[in-house]
Amino acid sequence: MTLDKAKEQVDLAVTTSHYRGLSHENVFSGAPSFLRRSYSKDLAGYDLAVTGVPFDQAVTHRPGTRFGPRAIREVSGLQPCDRPFGWDGFDPWTDFAIADYGDMPFDYANVAGVPKLIEAHISGILDQGIGSITLGGDHFITLPILKAYASRYGPMSVVQFDAHSDLWPDDDMDRIDHGTFMYKAVKLGLVDVTRSVQVGIRTDCEDYCGMPFIDARTAHEKGAAWVTKEIKAKVGDHPTYVTFDIDALDPAFAPGTGTPVWGGLATWQVAAILRDLAGINMVGGDVVEVSPPYDTTGATAIAGAHVAAELCCLALWNKRKK
Repeated sequence: MTLDKAKEQVDLAVTTSHYRGLSHENVFSGAPSFLRRSYSKDLAGYDLAVTGVPFDQAVTHRPGTRFGPRAIREVSGLQPCDRPFGWDGFDPWTDFAIADYGDMPFDYANVAGVPKLIEAHISGILDQGIGSITLGGDHFITLPILKAYASRYGPMSVVQFDAHSDLWPDDDMDRIDHGTFMYKAVKLGLVDVTRSVQVGIRTDCEDYCGMPFIDARTAHEKGAAWVTKEIKAKVGDHPTYVTFDIDALDPAFAPGTGTPVWGGLATWQVAAILRDLAGINMVGGDVVEVSPPYDTTGATAIAGAHVAAELCCLALWNKRKK
């Protein structure tokens, strides 16, 4: 690269407005924005916003997901030097403008006030006319996010990749617990269970509250193509939110999470399932529970970055020029 060319590409995350195209900057330097996209709070002209919610005070076991958004952003810089693999030439990095909206600010000592802040934060993105992909944070954050989405779309179809159903009974709607977020989402009418499905489940649940599920063993035995077909049959063309708990992956692929469970999905299975979900009416999504302190290799954050990138592809697929 010539000196003049290098000067043109200094830290595109902060120097370029509405940046589109592949990034050829050094991965190991510069501001760690997601996919080396530009940081912006003004979403005019953008097609999708990626944001972080570094909240981890709802966990039942190991904290640390507050460091997830930063870790995911840092390793995501490896990806935008080429088009997403396997998407038949679809290049959302070039054809669409994706903004890094930054992290949601909050007072870590005022835990009770966080849910409303999350809902308002996501609503602020939706009010600007585009969808969001959120980097967590623990899985509780999905509840207030779903409130923001349901206020616009009505009860959502939800595709939840997870080792746990998160349907533990808890009728105190003010409790903040990542293991009960889906129970509350169902009880509050945010989720249309007839058009939703959980994938990768491998922990016990006494009452699924009508939520269909595909356990991990079934996914292994019947294959990724079958899983994708089942998901598409459930959600149809209904507005869909995809939430991906990184512990849906087996700990061999994602050890850096608070509640790892053996027997989970492999990265190759998830890559195939997400790719083949193209065409669903996905209006938003998240990847949560990446806890970097428990993975010195960075493999979990890398997996989270890949999932988030695939969610971007899914969110923009139906907007492409055909």
